[in-house]
Amino acid sequence: MDRFKAAKKASILGIVGNIFLLIIKAIVGFISHSQSMIADAFNSAGDIFSSIMTYIGNRISSKEADADHNLGHGKAEYIYSLLISITMIIMSITVIKGTIETFINKEKFVFSIWLVIVCIITIITKFSLYIYTHHLYKKYNNILIDANSKDHRNDCLVTTGTLISILFSLKGIFWVDKVVGIIISLWIAYSGIKLFIESYDVLMDKCMDNLTKDKVYEIIKKHKEVVKVNHFNTTPVGYQYQISFTIFVDGNLSTFESHDIANKLEREIEKKIPEIYLTVIHVNPIETKK
Repeated sequence: MDRFKAAKKASILGIVGNIFLLIIKAIVGFISHSQSMIADAFNSAGDIFSSIMTYIGNRISSKEADADHNLGHGKAEYIYSLLISITMIIMSITVIKGTIETFINKEKFVFSIWLVIVCIITIITKFSLYIYTHHLYKKYNNILIDANSKDHRNDCLVTTGTLISILFSLKGIFWVDKVVGIIISLWIAYSGIKLFIESYDVLMDKCMDNLTKDKVYEIIKKHKEVVKVNHFNTTPVGYQYQISFTIFVDGNLSTFESHDIANKLEREIEKKIPEIYLTVIHVNPIETKK
């Protein structure tokens, strides 16, 4: 299974699982007037949208490079993850507004054993999906799968909070339900902002991290023919990078010899560092001491 098939499977499982959870949360939440459960239902609705965006973004990003898109369609992953993040933020603001209104109006919800059952079902379902998608993300380093994985993890924590607020209601403490509803919404907003920043950085061509850059320099250092390196630039191409830099070699070498050094270096970097999509090396001669 390659990274694109993995993302497709993860998105389909997410859509099916979240539709099921949305239905049972919405029914029980609105019948009991539990704000934390209603917020949880909205969270599941957002997760459905996220899974759909994952499916579409993955489908586009899996396309090969063509005449119009020379570096492939990898950035589609980040465009759609950006859409997911914006939706999460808007949804959280909407739920916070509704929760504050019920708090001001002092509305109470009706305890039901079904609230507890729905929470337990949600926690089991979401924890299973989190384990599966987190494994896929670690294996394929796909930001769309990572977004889905974090959604599933957040839902486990969120629903645990919902369950706690429901149990507090048995003691007549109803304000916890409202507070948990707001906390859930803030958590969704926080996750959305983090995802937005990560996606925005790639779309704005943020350079690769220092750890990966150091790996490139370590390979370059092994080639003693390279006297100096400068003009090191990186451009994200989806989950990978295109890199370019200039190497200086002995000016007494023939054109063939100097370019052969660059060609071997390009192949070695792309073979040993999976984060590198394309390496472009410019060769300059330098006068060496005799």
